[in-house]
Amino acid sequence: MELDVGLTQADVVAVMAGAQQVRLADAARRRVAANRAYVEELVEEGRTVYGVTTGFGRFATTTIARDKVEELQHNLLRSHAIGVGTRLEPDLVRAMLLLRAQSLAIGASGVRPELIDALLAMLNAGVSPVVPSQGSVGASGDLAPLAHLALPLIGEGEAVYGGEVLDGATALLRAGLKPMSLAAKEGLALINGTQFMAAHLVSAVARAERLLRVADVAAAMSVEGLMGSHKPFHHAVARLRPHAGAVVVAANMRALLAGSEIVESHADCGRVQDAYSLRGVPQVHGASRDALRHVRDVVDIELRSVTDNPLILADEDEVVSAGNFHGQPLALVADYAAIAMAELANISERRIEQLVNPALSGLPAFLTPQGGLNSGLMVAQYTAAALVSENKVLAHPASVDSIPTSANQEDHVSMGAYASRKLHTVLDNLTYVLAIELVAGAQAVDFRSPLRPALGVAAAHAHVRSLVAELEGDRYLKPELEALKDAVTDGSLLAVVEATVGVLE
Repeated sequence: MELDVGLTQADVVAVMAGAQQVRLADAARRRVAANRAYVEELVEEGRTVYGVTTGFGRFATTTIARDKVEELQHNLLRSHAIGVGTRLEPDLVRAMLLLRAQSLAIGASGVRPELIDALLAMLNAGVSPVVPSQGSVGASGDLAPLAHLALPLIGEGEAVYGGEVLDGATALLRAGLKPMSLAAKEGLALINGTQFMAAHLVSAVARAERLLRVADVAAAMSVEGLMGSHKPFHHAVARLRPHAGAVVVAANMRALLAGSEIVESHADCGRVQDAYSLRGVPQVHGASRDALRHVRDVVDIELRSVTDNPLILADEDEVVSAGNFHGQPLALVADYAAIAMAELANISERRIEQLVNPALSGLPAFLTPQGGLNSGLMVAQYTAAALVSENKVLAHPASVDSIPTSANQEDHVSMGAYASRKLHTVLDNLTYVLAIELVAGAQAVDFRSPLRPALGVAAAHAHVRSLVAELEGDRYLKPELEALKDAVTDGSLLAVVEATVGVLE
């Protein structure tokens, strides 16, 4: 893969998985070199330029002597690398390295091509800087996380190499790399950016897009288990209120529910309408899809953006201090995504309640054939309820908060780093809730035997049963639930269903 003027989210996901080696494209190298030459002219002329010949933040009016420029850049990384909390997973660190290199490669940050080469060398060699998860307010970029990301470049900080946490210099040495010295502007260019937020969002979008399709599968299984109507998914319904997401979900439900014997068995039943959690699937799931589409669009823009400060506009002979590092665009969509994904868990839990409640399902209480002696899936619904309740707290927007920093120089911040982190917790919780719904739905389908469910539901049911045996009496279910959660996460359950009904949108 070559870095030039932009990346796709698929590119980032491939690099996160370790499937790509990355190099700087020749056109980008020329562009970056020309931009760097302008910075060196500014230094030679002794012009006052923020972050190049001055201090940072509140110290923007403090001029730095030319012989202290390298020390200034190194001190910047050292002083700002003071994040705390658990360290990021290696895939997110890989994404951060790639995205930081990409932003610099656009050629408006004033760095040398060699600096980008060094970032990519660490990425390609498997050197993973230790980046704590907490400490960014998402305003002047993700300062603390990016400083931790950059310290190993100069042989400091910590990095993981070969599965071992090492000091930065040792990690580079074992990987066959050497520390580098930073020139004017380069320390600042390494830490002014939104790459912590952006990496989390790329990962979250990929996860969420899979979970959206799994949610449709789980809903279809619940519809069959509850002997629900298929009519709410009629193409005319969506045509008369054609929100894009609802149209897609209705089509997915029709595909998943085709060929059902269960629906034919209750064609003339007296029930007029199903609960909203069944007949409202296209509208609720679809709204979450529409929200995620907007999130994806914002992230696409971020992947071809320069989020540095100041911006080096060599062609216009100008250096501009502005706010491209501010995380507000990402913070808002991270919160939007958290709300949208929390709603998928919310409606899924209501379907679980429909399945386990005999007054609603017409099935044995808690889906156990020997109620009283056995509790069945009683507490599985409790767990889903607990996760949904937790998501309601996590869906409270982080982006409505702001707390001034740097002696009020940075007086409005986005809190986008936390917004993007908690989104992943919402997705973790959603994954478990959908797994619980699949367990309950499969049990309900078993009770409808010998009627055969729809082809898509039958495929999902068979895969669930390969991991979670039919519940005939109480047993320790957690290991089986974890196995099913993994099948939801890695896409294997979805792959089995799509092999039967075609690719779901």
